[in-house]
Amino acid sequence: MTSSKMTSSKTPNHASALAARRADRERDGLQAMREYQAEQARIDANTARLRAARLAKEAADTAIEQAVEPKPVRGLAKAARRSAAQDQTRQSSD
Repeated sequence: MTSSKMTSSKTPNHASALAARRADRERDGLQAMREYQAEQARIDANTARLRAARLAKEAADTAIEQAVEPKPVRGLAKAARRSAAQDQTRQSSD
């Protein structure tokens, strides 16, 4: 009979210990979910910030490319003068 008294006296403590462990697990799960959601929100905000910066840079680069006129190549100007000079000498010798 002694064993039945022990079992019955441990049952309320055991049940309360189980309930406490379940409550702890539930609290830990909720905390983990909050941390996960906060991390995802931080990542999403950073991604949006970086995307906006990239798009702004691309727009600025495009504007600069359109605003800058290409410089004439120096070698072509010299070649054109030489060609014109050669044409004049040919015409004068003809």
